[in-house]
Amino acid sequence: MEDKFAWFDEARFGMFIHWGAYSCGARYTWLKSHEKMTTEQYNKYTDHFDPDLFDPQQWAKAAKAAGMKYFVLTSKHHDGFCLFDSKYTDYKYKKQDLLRGVIDAFRAEGLRVGVYYSLPDWHHPNYPHDARHPQRDIPQECDYLPYREYLHNQIREILTNYGKIDIVWFDGSYPDTAHIWDMPAIRAMAQELQPGILISRLPGYDDFKTPEQNIPQQGLFNDDGTPAHWEGCQVLHGEWCYIREKKWKTVPELIQMLIRHTSRGGNLLLNVGPTSRGLLDKHTVELLEGLGEWMKWNSKAIYNCTGAPAEFPEPEGCRYTYNKERNTLYLHILSWPDRRIDLPGLGEKVEYAQLLCDGGEIGFTEHMPGNVNGPRNPAKGTLRLALPVTSPELPIPVVELFLKK
Repeated sequence: MEDKFAWFDEARFGMFIHWGAYSCGARYTWLKSHEKMTTEQYNKYTDHFDPDLFDPQQWAKAAKAAGMKYFVLTSKHHDGFCLFDSKYTDYKYKKQDLLRGVIDAFRAEGLRVGVYYSLPDWHHPNYPHDARHPQRDIPQECDYLPYREYLHNQIREILTNYGKIDIVWFDGSYPDTAHIWDMPAIRAMAQELQPGILISRLPGYDDFKTPEQNIPQQGLFNDDGTPAHWEGCQVLHGEWCYIREKKWKTVPELIQMLIRHTSRGGNLLLNVGPTSRGLLDKHTVELLEGLGEWMKWNSKAIYNCTGAPAEFPEPEGCRYTYNKERNTLYLHILSWPDRRIDLPGLGEKVEYAQLLCDGGEIGFTEHMPGNVNGPRNPAKGTLRLALPVTSPELPIPVVELFLKK
């Protein structure tokens, strides 16, 4: 049986896209909840959401150029407004099936397809006023079973009408609402309609873990101690959707974020928020271009890589990634040292070393019989790299270490 995680573990890098009527507000994705808006108050966004510049080809080309291998789009967020042509509601963008447009554009660029679907729905009359509902201060008793039927019908639409779906990304199951969804039935439906699909955020029935805006220091593990599949979802500027007031991360920070995920056996799902008119803003494009420039030279240290074997402890200021198939270790130097760096555990285990960005040789010495440990001689079992005085111009240089067979 084919390993359904094979492409996921090889990809390591994807694009998350939060887009919907809330982008008109240009403040935050949970706008309706945070400001306790009624449906009538929120209608100014759904009524005026009209992406006349909708250009999913721009998004797809930017993702591919950045080195991303898949995407996940919010087909419906918690506000309940749909970007796909559902026959079960009129609460949707009616001029075009936006989900289909995005899927077609990304498929044309060779990226795998992911669809996000919110389990909560603050618009549906049979969704209870839980602790996060915009009208949570108004007591409400309702029969949630009609909403469950609506939910399942829409999930079936998504998994039936858009061809091959590689990931379905659910969101919003909390302990007080977990009884609403019938999670076993959702998982069974997804597996039946899309064999091999990866399921996210369906507690107890999902395929991988999704830490949000944090990076596990030692990776994530299953109950039996084996490494778990995981995907960290991260933002460019502190919010998920398009906002005007933001503090951007820098290209080196984003590169380091990608390295930190890969070095702990995880994927990075990096979020963008298109404007309500349907374009990525200029600074988002520039950040993706910066990531792409680094990936052009260093993607071998990301794709199909994971964390290093425990026998190779990371030196200070560095991270390792490791490609088992090539038996190659990649040293990501987060802080450039002065001419040399010692790599514990790698003595007599490396046959050749080079700077990945230009393929230029990096010399090394190792402890030999008769050597006296000291400033000029590495300790036993240590490999000492002889680095150029100045760092290469690309941020976060990578040294490729070919291990002996």
